[in-house]
Amino acid sequence: MLFLLPDFYKMEHLIEDLPVLDGSEACETFTVSKDQDTGKKRKLYIESYGCQMNFSDSEIVASILHKEGFDTTSEIQLADVVFLNTCSIREKAEQTVRNRLTQINTLKKQKPDLLVGILGCMAERLKSKWLEEERIVDLVAGPDAYRDLPKLIEQVDEGEKAVNTFLSREETYADISPVRLNSNGVTAFISIMRGCDNMCTFCVVPFTRGRERSRDPHSIVAEAKDLFERGYREVTLLGQNVDSYKWSSEENNKSLLEKKGINEVVNFAGLLEMVAQVNPLLRVRFSTSHPKDITDDVLYTMARYENICKYIHLPVQSGNSRILELMNRGYTQEWYLNKVKRIREILGEDCGLSSDMITGFCSETEEEHQDTLSLMNQVQFDFAYMFFYSERPGTLAAKKYPDDVPEEVKKRRLQEIIQLQTRHSLQRNRLDVGKVHQVLIEGYSKKSTDFLQGRNSANKVIVFPKEDFTKGQYIDVLVHDCTGATLLGKGVH
Repeated sequence: MLFLLPDFYKMEHLIEDLPVLDGSEACETFTVSKDQDTGKKRKLYIESYGCQMNFSDSEIVASILHKEGFDTTSEIQLADVVFLNTCSIREKAEQTVRNRLTQINTLKKQKPDLLVGILGCMAERLKSKWLEEERIVDLVAGPDAYRDLPKLIEQVDEGEKAVNTFLSREETYADISPVRLNSNGVTAFISIMRGCDNMCTFCVVPFTRGRERSRDPHSIVAEAKDLFERGYREVTLLGQNVDSYKWSSEENNKSLLEKKGINEVVNFAGLLEMVAQVNPLLRVRFSTSHPKDITDDVLYTMARYENICKYIHLPVQSGNSRILELMNRGYTQEWYLNKVKRIREILGEDCGLSSDMITGFCSETEEEHQDTLSLMNQVQFDFAYMFFYSERPGTLAAKKYPDDVPEEVKKRRLQEIIQLQTRHSLQRNRLDVGKVHQVLIEGYSKKSTDFLQGRNSANKVIVFPKEDFTKGQYIDVLVHDCTGATLLGKGVH
């Protein structure tokens, strides 16, 4: 879960405080690179904005540049190169990056040789315009161009500006072992695929991250094994739409087919099983699922393995079928509710369920807004990321539909959604009071070193007295109280 952080603090500080996530803020969250001192000559500082995929990409960037003579630093004043890994999902997210560049400009005046680069989705959307609009930007690289960063940095060192926003149909960075930035040493992300083929009309991702392509499952399993051997106890498999994961030796690795004379095909259910079998002590999560694509095979695989967490992020976006059709989501309200019913039939009522919701989409009426509230009442999500619609240049919605819902109406409807979700989050958490939950300890509580915190299978944060427990340990916790955001309990010996 990601939050907007004031004054450039790290994301952990707010986890125990917020029951729901206003997506207009959540998409602007960022984390910074850790301190890594292996004697390299130059220092790299990265700020990662937006989704978990961006955070994972920054770890790939750090790994590529570490081999080229860079250590990472958490102090921007010590950096030789500053990268902002950007998000383009909302106008406000882009404005946050521009404001940050204004601050960095002050530092560059003091350090004229400081190299400033823009990575990620904003880089892909605006391309070379960055060099014209923001004079302090020296380098622009899209999500598929990170292998080219050493050459791009060399161009800047030689006095040129550097741009690469080429979108690949093959790049998955499967052979790169990421440098774990800001890691707690317990949980880690593994990117399993890149890009997206779903042309949701409101979304820029297909234009900024390109077409869908899946990573070799054996490289994913190898990364999971390596993380487990290094002490990590939870991995999250990342993709824009993990349910679309599909890899075959014939399509993706013809040399393997030639050597073995077989065609191996792995879908997402198969991949989940492969990772779950790495070790029963390795928890497995995944994000994000598309409602139209998640299958019973995935749900039954989740049910079969105790170490696959019983939590699904299933973005609905709207509770009205007409709006869903305008959004090109590929399902109706009824279909979505039936999918939720199926999830709870197979995985039980305790399965954690979260969502994304957009209010005020083009032509949305008051009655259609009420349909979203009605769906929320029927599902009762554990938490949600909530947005009011922000038109993004280049999307199908921007080309086809007028953004005709007044902003004050959008904001009022968003507040109604937030208030309802706040009630649902508290109601769902109250159902966990009096129950014993298995918790993977991730570290100290954000409010006191006398307490530890971790998450249960349903992705809920649980805080409990430290006693003699340690980070990375699995323990049972009896929950005795809750807030809308956090479960409170005591370890069971």
